[in-house]
Amino acid sequence: MTRLTLRIDFRDGLRLGPGKVRLLELIGQNGSISAAARDMGMSYRRAWLLVDSLNRGFKEPLVHTQPGGRGGGGAGLSAFGRMVVETYRAMERDMATAVQTRLRALEQVLADGSDHADAL
Repeated sequence: MTRLTLRIDFRDGLRLGPGKVRLLELIGQNGSISAAARDMGMSYRRAWLLVDSLNRGFKEPLVHTQPGGRGGGGAGLSAFGRMVVETYRAMERDMATAVQTRLRALEQVLADGSDHADAL
């Protein structure tokens, strides 16, 4: 299956792509950075570092956190974070629509994958 992915490289090394956006979506769904990390098969530390870089890279935090303790902690997307995710997903749709014809043309000239399976 052919996939088209979008990665945005901002200044100062900040990047936003499918993995970080999925992490944000899972934080929003699960209410937890650790649960989102588990769902993605990554360590909590890695997820926390990604969230921290995103929160520092934008004018407003994308993820808000509540420290743990007796009542339990948690995390969620801020309204700004939801807007960033929605904007990214809209850009993906726009990109896919814009290149649909050219992508199909490239798919038609691909070699039969069975000939190249042994090379892997």
